[in-house]
Amino acid sequence: MLISKLGNKRRTTALVVLSLLLLGASCGSSTGSNQVAISANQETATTEATTTTTEAVDETTTTEVMEPEFPEAIISLSPTATEILFAIGAGGQVVAVDEYSTYPEEAPTTDLSGFTPNIEAIAEYEPDLVVISYDPGDLVVGLELLDIDVVMQGTALSVEDTYSQITELGELTGHSEEAQELSDSISADLASLAENPVGTGLTYFHEVDATLYTATSSTFIGQLYALLGLENIADPADEQGWGYPQLSPEYIVSANPDLIFLADAIYGESLDTLMERPGWSEITAVQNYAVIELDETSGRWGPRIVDFLTGIHAAITDLTS
Repeated sequence: MLISKLGNKRRTTALVVLSLLLLGASCGSSTGSNQVAISANQETATTEATTTTTEAVDETTTTEVMEPEFPEAIISLSPTATEILFAIGAGGQVVAVDEYSTYPEEAPTTDLSGFTPNIEAIAEYEPDLVVISYDPGDLVVGLELLDIDVVMQGTALSVEDTYSQITELGELTGHSEEAQELSDSISADLASLAENPVGTGLTYFHEVDATLYTATSSTFIGQLYALLGLENIADPADEQGWGYPQLSPEYIVSANPDLIFLADAIYGESLDTLMERPGWSEITAVQNYAVIELDETSGRWGPRIVDFLTGIHAAITDLTS
């Protein structure tokens, strides 16, 4: 994960950027039900009771416990799911991933698309499980018609969603223990970073794109920033409370954030482009070169969120030291 901070008129780079009844016959009740018959025809009744008991024994002793079957050919059309699968040790079961699953390096990247999925192209890999983050309308139905299992894990709305998705993929692939270990590790590392809230007293603006959509403290990314004590300037503007309001340039300039995080840096936005925006050169973050460029991993809620927050922590520490 790449974080590029521009401080004191210089750029500093740091890696940054979330478901069986044993049937048993009751010999006691069988014997009891046959006691009345014994007084009428003892031989016949006794034979029937013996037969009933034998059948009960045979039925219980032949019960078999089936071992769970796990997928051997998984396709991931979600970059986050891809990272999780490899992080929990299920990478060997993955036969193909989408074009944006660029991490880890050993992931079998293909030209499969998670946004405009082609069911025929997916079926060619003969998968027994497909993990998706988005269904354009007919993907799930199409895969089910081909008798292919599919699980959809949407965008994490909270850090807890990350743990839930890790747990689910662990259970589906036979790696529950590794999944629990991963979640525990992430939780511990985030707690450790939160022990030193270096952003206390600082405000920030997280730019999703150049049209000034942003993320508030209620979102996944906002919760991560909050662990460091940062205050989000967009929170008061989110009147509908959905987490991703669009701000006006005037609002941002007036809020005057101490830090700016550019999630759209991969599309060319930078300190230089911010300076060209009317009035933005007067923003404290721009004047102090406190603009932090994020790469695509800032939008992922998988195993590397610790790397992301560690990078942010380091950048803020450098700025305030």
